[in-house]
Amino acid sequence: MYAVILTGGKQYRVKDGDILSVEKIEADQDQKVSFGQVLLIEDEQNVLMGTPFLENALVRADVLEMYKDEKVLVFKKKRRKQFRRTRGHRQQLTRIRVEGIYPDKSAAPAVEAPKPKPSPAVSEKAAAPKIEPKAPIQAAAERKKRPTVRVKKPGKEAKTKAAPKAQTVGKKTAGGKAAPKPKKATKE
Repeated sequence: MYAVILTGGKQYRVKDGDILSVEKIEADQDQKVSFGQVLLIEDEQNVLMGTPFLENALVRADVLEMYKDEKVLVFKKKRRKQFRRTRGHRQQLTRIRVEGIYPDKSAAPAVEAPKPKPSPAVSEKAAAPKIEPKAPIQAAAERKKRPTVRVKKPGKEAKTKAAPKAQTVGKKTAGGKAAPKPKKATKE
């Protein structure tokens, strides 16, 4: 008897006792997992085929270990453009041993559901006391509510600028052009 199951976006042909590596499954080591997406079950006399899955079929397996696959290098290059990128990737996998194939869920032995472990970060956040705003922050909020008054100091009135001199010898004038230099008198 064998079955075809779908897990991690891939299809696997499995039979009792098979050991295979699948995409990472959220389970602990030595825990039992069930695969409900069974595409096909075949025994020596019958073939059960799902559309796309069999309604009551189940494949049960034991988790043996969690590990990372070998590194895969991804190299990109564009010729004559001085562009090269190298990236590495190690896929996380789960090694499982198929324990049983059940065409009907009611025939499968009952398994206790694992109790989720509370993460320490969540329990610390729940136990942490709430922090109230400090006094300087409240004082700043009150300061914003008070009206601001601007006082003009005496003697600081707006001054008007004097008009630039019309022509200055050798320097630029207000128009941006240099004034003509006076011609030297020649002896004749």
